[in-house]
Amino acid sequence: MAAFATSALRGLTRSVPVLRLTLGGLPRRSHHLTPVDDELFQRTTISLLEKDSPNVMYIDSYSPRGFTINGNRVVGPCALVPHSVMQWNVGSHRDITEESFSLFWMLEPRIEIVVVGTGDRMEKLHPEILKAMRKRRIAVEVQDTPNACATFNFLCNEGRVAGAALIPPPGGSLVAPVASSHVE
Repeated sequence: MAAFATSALRGLTRSVPVLRLTLGGLPRRSHHLTPVDDELFQRTTISLLEKDSPNVMYIDSYSPRGFTINGNRVVGPCALVPHSVMQWNVGSHRDITEESFSLFWMLEPRIEIVVVGTGDRMEKLHPEILKAMRKRRIAVEVQDTPNACATFNFLCNEGRVAGAALIPPPGGSLVAPVASSHVE
């Protein structure tokens, strides 16, 4: 009971109503939030020491030259399927055909979704390609490459059976892996 009373009192000290007078003479209510003493000196540190699942594909970084996937460098466009990385023989989004996507529907277990990174900006794929993927019950998400990398990592982390078809962005940016972050 004493613990409940203490936490209730703490909650009351955080939000203290304050009455203020406006120029018109009418009171205006606002809340002033004050931190509890122990909140003033707390810090939260989050460190990524090890990936949750070592068997999951993870895109560490990308550059105009290619990608780093699970610590391995891949030069140029690549296709990612569960447990495998392959060179993908396309030069740009215009080179993507139904045939270049065929590897995604020939695999077991069946790929649920393919994330396509088309370079430094999102480009539309030919409608016939999307129709062929829909016919095989494979979802396609087309994005610029930086967002496609993040989406693929998220899907894999969620346990989805995902594939990726990635074209390196031609710009000079490089995304390095985030080893740790500090929240203050």
